[in-house]
Amino acid sequence: INIKKILKYIHASYCNVFDHIVLLCSIFCFVPVGYVQARLAYVEAQGELKVPFKDALPTREEQLSTLRNTEEFDVLVVGGGATGSGCALDAVTRNLKTALVERSDFSSGTSSRSTKLIHGGVRYLQKAIMKLDYEQYMMVKEALHERANLLNIAPHLSAPLPIMLPVYKWWQLPYYWAGIKMYDLVAGSQCLKSSYVLSKSKALELFPMLKKDKLVGAIVYYDGQHNDARMNLAIALTAARHGAAIANYTEVVHLLKKPDPKTGQEKVCGAHCRDIITGQEFDVRARCVINATGPFTDSLRKMDNQKTANICQPSAGVHIVIPGYYSPDNMGLLDPATSDGRVIFFLPWEKMTVAGTTDTPTEVTAHPIPVEDDINFILSEVRNYLSPDVEVRRGDVLAAWSGIRPLVTDPNSKDTQSICRNHIVNISDSGLITIAGGKWTTYRSMAEETLDTAIKAHNLSAGPSRTVGLMLDGGKDWTPTLYIRLVQDYGLENEVAQHLAATYGGRAFEVAKMAQVTGKRWPIVGKRLVSEFPYIESEVQYAVKEYACTVIDVIARRTRLGFLNVQAADEALPRIVEIMGNELQWTEQKKKEELEAAKKYLHLEMGYKARSEQLSKTTEISLTAPEIARYKKRFYKFDKESKGFITTVDVQQVLEKLSIQIDENALHEILNEVDLNKNGQVELDEFLQLMSAVQRGQISDSRLAILMKTVEEGLDLRGPVSVDRSGGGV
Repeated sequence: INIKKILKYIHASYCNVFDHIVLLCSIFCFVPVGYVQARLAYVEAQGELKVPFKDALPTREEQLSTLRNTEEFDVLVVGGGATGSGCALDAVTRNLKTALVERSDFSSGTSSRSTKLIHGGVRYLQKAIMKLDYEQYMMVKEALHERANLLNIAPHLSAPLPIMLPVYKWWQLPYYWAGIKMYDLVAGSQCLKSSYVLSKSKALELFPMLKKDKLVGAIVYYDGQHNDARMNLAIALTAARHGAAIANYTEVVHLLKKPDPKTGQEKVCGAHCRDIITGQEFDVRARCVINATGPFTDSLRKMDNQKTANICQPSAGVHIVIPGYYSPDNMGLLDPATSDGRVIFFLPWEKMTVAGTTDTPTEVTAHPIPVEDDINFILSEVRNYLSPDVEVRRGDVLAAWSGIRPLVTDPNSKDTQSICRNHIVNISDSGLITIAGGKWTTYRSMAEETLDTAIKAHNLSAGPSRTVGLMLDGGKDWTPTLYIRLVQDYGLENEVAQHLAATYGGRAFEVAKMAQVTGKRWPIVGKRLVSEFPYIESEVQYAVKEYACTVIDVIARRTRLGFLNVQAADEALPRIVEIMGNELQWTEQKKKEELEAAKKYLHLEMGYKARSEQLSKTTEISLTAPEIARYKKRFYKFDKESKGFITTVDVQQVLEKLSIQIDENALHEILNEVDLNKNGQVELDEFLQLMSAVQRGQISDSRLAILMKTVEEGLDLRGPVSVDRSGGGV
């Protein structure tokens, strides 16, 4: 008896009926947990994948050459986000001749600006239960399966994360517990770890920053967390290694069409593309074109048909990054009901803390900018859950970004105003396949459905999807102890080795081999770009091999420095420009343009502008008379001549008395942060404005404020030379 075939038949025949029964019975606890888990965990076995795997990536020039010179592809994917890259990987592993073009960089849009969670959607399950909504239930079930798969195929980039849900009312404890247990139940055997209830004292032990007043207890459940931009890149690189021709900075100028020989109707048969780097234009012909452009879905649909109605309803989600001490190293926090009904996550990520997200209607743009109102809303909600002992300061926001969530309406729906809760796959009259909506976690299943539709609509010769269990780039050779070999074999710092292993997986050795000797006793190799982050210079060189074309690609997606600390990223820019310039043969003019573009990106899209404006907008000096007197005294320890301003020369003279050495360029940068009128000197009013902003929490970690305070304390400790020690003055 072939048990596998019998199970497969039962699964196919009774799936819909049985799932309804499971949903209803689970709600009323009529079904034994083990039985439900066994039923929901069933996954069809994946067939053996017989596709050549390229160890060495083709260069970008080679990829462009393939795009230009291939007579016809089976599939052309437009869009290099998670869904587009997933479509390319699904197509090429079905042995379809595959191409992918992306107007900017891989993951440059929404896919790199997420909450960094791989989740099933607890709140969707709540809606499914409360409204007996089968569609919501199936969406959660699918997402939980995809969560398990993604954690399996990219173990270096993802890991389970416990998330605490604090409870401040007794009646909410059983209510939330039932909902979270249902979440575990639907996940079945793919449940990452069983949720559990904590007493008040245990909750505070695990999350000491939590507000104590009225705290009843807490519930902890598990979801996945990942490095979203690197995950997206891993999907794209895996597709390239399997033979897909992929190219970033390649935009579609217009779609190619030809008449159908049977009907005479115009059909999409490719795209006319332009290499943004060189300006060269060329045609890419394909039997099928897939539109996976996220928020820009309607732009490509209108290239196909100007009269087509818009289906994308973009929503802006803002996230902020604050120092890691705001949260435990391995415990997140969920606020299920904010003051306006939105859900806020508060999560440790890359040794920092990410908080978000908002949900605000917006216009589609390639360069979304985080606004001050959203930043302050998140900070306000964070304050509600943290202890009063923890001062949540606006100045602690190290970076902020906005991502556009591409909510869509189904063009085939009778009610065109209803927003689709999951995703849609649409085929236009000319044969353009559009995949829109959905979420990060379900990118793979969305890609599978899209390719199934494309194969059927365009009569492509291909088998079933083979991406379940397919390891992503770097995941195959990764082990939890891989970083130890990096330390032992190459002499890397422990923190740097852990970072490389968690970013590149088994390919971390390729980055380590490129690392330069430091000239120190330890570490032997691996020069850091900035001292407080584990990113090293050889990663910039390696980024070029991973198709990085701009400095922004490096600080935003090949590393995550721009997302973690805009000031640190700004300081690393000159060295990154120098390294990339050598790798890509940039002229001095090109280097200057890249530096300015990266600074603009940090200033607008990563929240540097909002951060710096906290000082420039402080027009009033809200200090008491004693405070003003104290800060004036501190200022005049540097302004010996009472000029009313200080320069780098003044500061250096004082530092020399304490035998403190600071590089002149670094000192200039420190003063420039406070020099509002940019005249090369810090006036007394500017200094008092700075101290007022520091007092109010609008500015934190001001290097000048901390430096001057430290120097003042050092001078006070030294004090005047006593008469006794001078021999009585004789």
